[in-house]
Amino acid sequence: MVMGSIKIGTEVLVIGGGPGGYIAAERAAQLGKDVVLVESEELGGTCLNHGCIPSKALISVGDLVNKVKDAEERGVRLNGTIEIDFTKTQDWKQNKVIKRLTSGVAAMMKAGQVEVVRGKAKFVDPHTVEIALNEGGNAVYTFKHCIIATGSKAVNPKFFPIDHENVVSARGALAFAEIPKNFVVVGGGYIGVELGIAYAKLGANVTIVEAAGQLLPSTDPDMVQVLMRKLRRLNINVMLNSKAGGGLQNGKVKVEESDGKIVEIDADKVLVAIGRRPYTEGLELEHAGLSIDEMGFIHVDDQMRTKVPHIFAIGDVVSPVMLAHKASMQGRVAAEAIAGEPSHADWKTVPAVIFTDPEIATVGLTEKQAQEQGIDVVVAKHPFTAIGRALTMAETDGLVKLVADRQSGVLLGAQMAGPEVSELIGEITHAIEMGALVADVALTPHYHPTLSEGILEAAQKLLHTIEAGGKKK
Repeated sequence: MVMGSIKIGTEVLVIGGGPGGYIAAERAAQLGKDVVLVESEELGGTCLNHGCIPSKALISVGDLVNKVKDAEERGVRLNGTIEIDFTKTQDWKQNKVIKRLTSGVAAMMKAGQVEVVRGKAKFVDPHTVEIALNEGGNAVYTFKHCIIATGSKAVNPKFFPIDHENVVSARGALAFAEIPKNFVVVGGGYIGVELGIAYAKLGANVTIVEAAGQLLPSTDPDMVQVLMRKLRRLNINVMLNSKAGGGLQNGKVKVEESDGKIVEIDADKVLVAIGRRPYTEGLELEHAGLSIDEMGFIHVDDQMRTKVPHIFAIGDVVSPVMLAHKASMQGRVAAEAIAGEPSHADWKTVPAVIFTDPEIATVGLTEKQAQEQGIDVVVAKHPFTAIGRALTMAETDGLVKLVADRQSGVLLGAQMAGPEVSELIGEITHAIEMGALVADVALTPHYHPTLSEGILEAAQKLLHTIEAGGKKK
């Protein structure tokens, strides 16, 4: 034990206060456990402070500006120019959105009698951590059970190093003091495309550079086609099969195109968003008897238990599917397993949403994935151009695509691009979790006029195809 440190015992020690960690702490406390939560920064983790929430706040402002610009077609005329006070925008995002939520998490911990310790933890042995306290000094905590929920961090590539000033990760891009005139995004995954669209709507000239032949490489091509059409209308320059390198030099970014040609792109700021990796640095896992695999992940079973039975791990440190809601569910499972409940991570699927314009939402199997599993697949699509509610909103880009097993009629998956599909995907997630047939969705009345009718129409087409033996009518 370090000289001058305080030694305290607890039943459950949670390392990391993000959406996995604080939910795990809350659930363990609900189940009667004495809980300590260790977090060196603000409660809520990357998601709440530097990712999911602040990005959606900026996206909402960009959407508002874009709607005003496009309102004249519907008889709303704006006399004069649209001015954006970005300082006020950032203040609203920080003080009216993020702080309200972090305060809510803190209140939740207090109400649950969870002790929050500010500092960085490292393992001393399988039942002890030493915490370097933010306020100075150290504390030593022994525990019966531990949950590791330390999340992930942005990849900082050697070919385009992040300097946290003009070349930034998403965290830096969300904290710009002003809207860049020329904004280059290196990486065409969901983080880069979301923020590229947001800043384009706020007035930046945006270029997205992606090494693959498609933006959002793991996303259904039908959805990406819809997105690409909108990006063209937003005047976003997309460079596919292209590689940026060498950093930002004299206000320029060098990009090698697919034919080998080198071009220079003007840039005030560059966002490097080529992925995230699990964050376990400084934990000294080896002292707890733990290790990571070649990708940096900690292996766990379906109760989120590591190879050291009383130590659990959840969220981004255990899976390349880095989603806040998945981490929260895993946190509940770990807490309940610690309390002796028969809880397992036994859900069939986890939805994913990309907050682009239009939004993209997916759950379950894609058509290609189902085919690769040898399933006799049947697919149906329905466009939002044929949905009355979408027309009244002047948001008709996109479609609903449903995937099912032809033989059994079981619904396998959905891919959607369009207005508010982030809300619609919950219906299909629930249906898949319940083992629903296509008929269960197709024969359920959906309110008119709503966007959910896109799901109904696609399901009815799917049912008709199945009942007709797969023959096209």
